[in-house]
Amino acid sequence: MTAVSTIVDASGKPFVLGNGMGRASAGVPAPDGTTMVPGMGYGMYPYDASQIASQEFGEWNPQIRSPDSEINQFRDRMVARSRDLTRNSGWASGGIVRILDNVVGTNLRLLAQPDYRALALRFGVKAFDAVWADEFRHAVEALWRGYADNPRRWNDVSEKWTVGQQFRLALRHKLIDGDSLFLSYWLPERCGYGGADYATAFMLVDPDRLSNPYQAMDTKFMRGGVEVDARGVPVAYHVREAEQYDWYNVTEANRWERVPRYDTDGWRRVIHDFDADRAGQNRGIGVFSPVITHMKMLAKYYGVELQQATISAIFGTYVTSPFDPALVGDALGAGDIGSDDLGLYQTERSKWSQERPAMLNGARVPTLFPGEKIESVASAHPHTNFPAFAHEMMCLCAAALGMSVEQITQDWSRVNYSSARASLAETWKTFMRRRGEFAANTATPVYGTWLEEAMELGELPLPAGAPDYVEATAAYSKCQWLGPPRGFIDPTKEPAGAILRLEAGTSTLKAEAAEQGQDWEEVLEERALENAAYKRAGVPVPAWGNVNGVLDPAGSGDETIQDNSQGGAK
Repeated sequence: MTAVSTIVDASGKPFVLGNGMGRASAGVPAPDGTTMVPGMGYGMYPYDASQIASQEFGEWNPQIRSPDSEINQFRDRMVARSRDLTRNSGWASGGIVRILDNVVGTNLRLLAQPDYRALALRFGVKAFDAVWADEFRHAVEALWRGYADNPRRWNDVSEKWTVGQQFRLALRHKLIDGDSLFLSYWLPERCGYGGADYATAFMLVDPDRLSNPYQAMDTKFMRGGVEVDARGVPVAYHVREAEQYDWYNVTEANRWERVPRYDTDGWRRVIHDFDADRAGQNRGIGVFSPVITHMKMLAKYYGVELQQATISAIFGTYVTSPFDPALVGDALGAGDIGSDDLGLYQTERSKWSQERPAMLNGARVPTLFPGEKIESVASAHPHTNFPAFAHEMMCLCAAALGMSVEQITQDWSRVNYSSARASLAETWKTFMRRRGEFAANTATPVYGTWLEEAMELGELPLPAGAPDYVEATAAYSKCQWLGPPRGFIDPTKEPAGAILRLEAGTSTLKAEAAEQGQDWEEVLEERALENAAYKRAGVPVPAWGNVNGVLDPAGSGDETIQDNSQGGAK
């Protein structure tokens, strides 16, 4: 009898041809569920990312969804976890504080820059020139300072924070929660003698309160509390009157206020800011969302290592005795030893320790009963790979935040001057991007909303025939915002480099001063005052800009930053 041979596949199962005619056909499923592509064969995909049966991608099948579908129904859970991480993780909290300190600091300073060229071209008023712009700028900045930094906090509906403090808190909400939300109010009753100068006031709202009424699902025109029209333009925002879990505001927590984006007269009521990752997105996500799993596991890992080290420290040593209970009984002549006899042995040990104390410079040294010795428990926690592993995980978190790992850990011992400067130069780009987006989406709209009232009150210089604010909003409200200075790694070389750029004509005093958070005109005015004071006091005026002996052209820049107090790398 002749045996029949069978062809089997990799799993040992009989191999079945696609059409039963001795060859595979295009369009016929293969054993792994794939389909033959003409000219390519089974399992041949144009891109590896399209594989569905490989070991790497077999169980990885994410869905295509709209940005609002991906975010809005899961937002509360993501935000709650981000806040919990920030509250309980020193690394997460430190990362947020570092971003806030570099982007906003204690305040963003207004530099008004009205676009006089656009005003002159659009409205044909030749009086809109550089002289007018300079006069307007000085006037509006002075009025803004009085409004933004008023000790009574009239800028805030709740009268708690200055504008700078509101900006910092708004950016914190944006980083952790994904959104920041300002509502503007018209409060003329607060104006008057000893009161507010302006009726315009702003309320910073917790983004949690922006939600669909009665927690309804998203619809075509309602997306996470944002009401949109057929073109996707936000037209109104639905805001809870209180936080949803405040038991003492249970009635208000179940009422929503519909706040239009603009009033009927064009006055802005809502300023909503978030970083969009996709077109059509209406709510944002926090900066920790991509790495929150890693940061949570790292925090747990730290806790486990600390617990193990603590346990090892508590039970790290013990005393061993050569006597077992039977030997102790024989030594005491008691035969089979009982609990009372063993207690007698322990009493003798205690008396030995009390009657024969060993003292060293007034400190008591433990003494052992004859035949006893101290043993120790060796602990491998934290193990030797712990620092390297934790540092690698922190690098991942730092990358997500757009920062260097040294800025989060504040450990600069691993870097030299060149690597530190290169790292901070890249990080500074991210900080400037965050500041620019926050200024465009929050700070400038807040300033513009207030500016409309200031112009209506006639407090600012305007030429005859000047248009109203609503006719030229962009030109009137054009401005720049100065934040915290970039600072120096080497306070000798880097200022010298700025001086060389100025001398070579590749930079301006305005640009160099702005990088250090200063107004160039104020720098010049202060320099003039100081020079006059030098002359009045008969003190020689310093030779400003002298770089002799400051910059070493031959220096390689690779020297390690030294801490003179400890002699270590910093």
